[in-house]
Amino acid sequence: MTQPPFPLPFEENGAICFSSEEIGFELENEAEARGWLNKLIEQEGKSLRLLNFIFCPDDYLLRLNLEYLHHDTLTDILTFPYADPPIIEGDIFISIDRVRENAPAYGATFEQELHRVMAHGVLHLCGYGDKTSDEQKQMRQKEDEALRIKGFEV
Repeated sequence: MTQPPFPLPFEENGAICFSSEEIGFELENEAEARGWLNKLIEQEGKSLRLLNFIFCPDDYLLRLNLEYLHHDTLTDILTFPYADPPIIEGDIFISIDRVRENAPAYGATFEQELHRVMAHGVLHLCGYGDKTSDEQKQMRQKEDEALRIKGFEV
């Protein structure tokens, strides 16, 4: 069996793809998630080319973190941009293990925390940072906005 090219080729109107690596996880209602993410990108005034969400376990994301960023720490998300805003093109790797562990610590359900992390990655691709306290505050406000669009109470 031949593997598709990576990153996946994009459609003219943009594409959002979901997959998993080394974990048995499937996102519920992918069509609804695509609509929500498209709305978030559109609200930010950006243009979607290609967005790949790859769900994985902690050890997979740790290997990526070590190899590409030289960070020996667990994280819930790594975002790899392939274009600059206003074009949205990139891969977003999300550790399902971290999301499951972090959700109760943040007083959130698994679904709410997963969607917060998904929005976080998209917001990075839109140009938002989270290194300074001001950037973190703005990122949290944008995440909350995205969750409200999705229908979560925050």
